[in-house]
Amino acid sequence: MQKRRFISMITTLALMLFTFGCGKEAPASVEETDAGSLTLLNIKSEVSSQIEDLAKQYTKETGIPVSVVNVAAGVDAQATLKGYYLSDQMPDIIACEAAGFGNWDGLLVDMSDQNWATRTDAAYVDSTYGTIGFPYTTEAIGLAYNADILSKCGIDPASIKSPEALKSAFETIDSKKSELGLTAVIGYCAEPNDVGWSSGNHIFGTYIDSGLARTDTTYIDMLNKGGQLDDTRFSAFADMIELFNQYSDPAVLTESAYDAQVMGFASGKYAFVTQGSWIGATMTGDAADAYAAAGNFEVGMLPYCFMDGQDTILTSAPSWWAIPKEANVDAAKAFLQWCSEDTAQKILVEDAGFISPFTDCKYVASDPFAKVISSYISSGKTSNWHWQNMPEGLGQKGLAFAFFKFANGELDKAGFINEVKSITSEWYSKL
Repeated sequence: MQKRRFISMITTLALMLFTFGCGKEAPASVEETDAGSLTLLNIKSEVSSQIEDLAKQYTKETGIPVSVVNVAAGVDAQATLKGYYLSDQMPDIIACEAAGFGNWDGLLVDMSDQNWATRTDAAYVDSTYGTIGFPYTTEAIGLAYNADILSKCGIDPASIKSPEALKSAFETIDSKKSELGLTAVIGYCAEPNDVGWSSGNHIFGTYIDSGLARTDTTYIDMLNKGGQLDDTRFSAFADMIELFNQYSDPAVLTESAYDAQVMGFASGKYAFVTQGSWIGATMTGDAADAYAAAGNFEVGMLPYCFMDGQDTILTSAPSWWAIPKEANVDAAKAFLQWCSEDTAQKILVEDAGFISPFTDCKYVASDPFAKVISSYISSGKTSNWHWQNMPEGLGQKGLAFAFFKFANGELDKAGFINEVKSITSEWYSKL
């Protein structure tokens, strides 16, 4: 197969040295691999033992050996894959984040005809090449809340379906801060340099997708046409951000304070926090003592409802498994189908702690957010992560600075809107 043109001769040599010079054992090439065996690239190093257990269970049930190639944390997985590709040693199943699929245009198998693809909304679907990514876990972006605090304030989370209801809830909780021992209504961090991914990608992403069907690309399409915004929708979004600015803990609002933001929520000091489901692992890990002291309270997740009728949270797989066309394709397809079914889902959810992207999965992870996310998924109330289709760096290195200026008082609402328009317009003009 012809090598990818985007890699120069010098880069090719460097990648090959990188791949094999670090003592990593490469997977056998397709020609050298037994037709009945598989190799799987795992980029989730924190669950390497669980993925290896998954492989062993498949071998036990089918007799087909599955070798797991683990990529250590901090290692560029795409660079590693390119090295494997250039030396004809590609794994049968690779792992890609959204930005990585562009490296393999036309080289991956379309799995649209597979049964598992009918049971999830989180597959990676390319408009040209079809369903090329198998989702093995799900993460969610929504307005996380402490259910105990809302209950003590007489607020039913299910009633918060509009900007007016959200504002009313904030005002009610703020009036009871002292008696509840709260530091602030919400922990919202708009610092751009270290936490810019939060405001510039995830929170801005709610403007792009909140309330929309997963396939609706209206606002990302507008944005990608020169940086256009929908004035009515973005004005309503700016009102929500202004509410966050007003009621956030000032100690984290404009500081590099991700850890303090998450700890404040885990400690029961905020009713809401603008972080996604990934903080659940911290709450039951590094912040477990503080979370226990706060009563191991039940958590939930609200839609970012800056307009009436927005009733979805944003969910996506953070990365996907894919099959190269030169792989042991039929065997790889069979393995991924098995991974979507009962035995494998039990391992991935209960042992690896993943939140299943499959609507018929009966297992729920021990993560504090797993139950609520599974509920949104099973009821079809999820929107996509189309912020991943923004130009590289726009959110974290561009838009995040507008959120920061709005938070520190340098900009009012009108100024924030104009600043975002200016940033997006200039960014796209340079592409």
